[in-house]
Amino acid sequence: MTTKEHLYTMCEEYVESRIQRILKSLKSIEEDMENEGKSSAGDKYETSREMMSEEWNKLSNQLKEFKQQKDTLKLAKNREGSKLAQLGCLVKTSASNYFISIPAGKMELDQEVFYAVGANSPVARLLMGKTEGEEFEFNGIKNKILSVE
Repeated sequence: MTTKEHLYTMCEEYVESRIQRILKSLKSIEEDMENEGKSSAGDKYETSREMMSEEWNKLSNQLKEFKQQKDTLKLAKNREGSKLAQLGCLVKTSASNYFISIPAGKMELDQEVFYAVGANSPVARLLMGKTEGEEFEFNGIKNKILSVE
């Protein structure tokens, strides 16, 4: 498996673990709401129910975001290889290594550090469309692109 394939797998695992955690929390809230309805009455019931409803909505929005990230990851995985930095590319620079895919953060593989970043992140926007050997400035520091895979 190539480095890029390993990073895809790590990103897929990251997204899937987040989705499963949210689904588990939603199920727990659903059970709590059912139990609350059977045993409570009055203002306390309404306040508790409203809090659970707010949490449900928050988790539902997070679930939607992670499902979108899952779709973005599939799109990145199916992109043809390119010499231009774009979605799905692994870009090694003089400062760091970036995997332009989803915002999954720092990943370590074979004693090397990679940062999985979304295509709309500040650093990805600076890298997009650039090729090996080009320079860019990030956080006031000049960097050079060493390779684009």
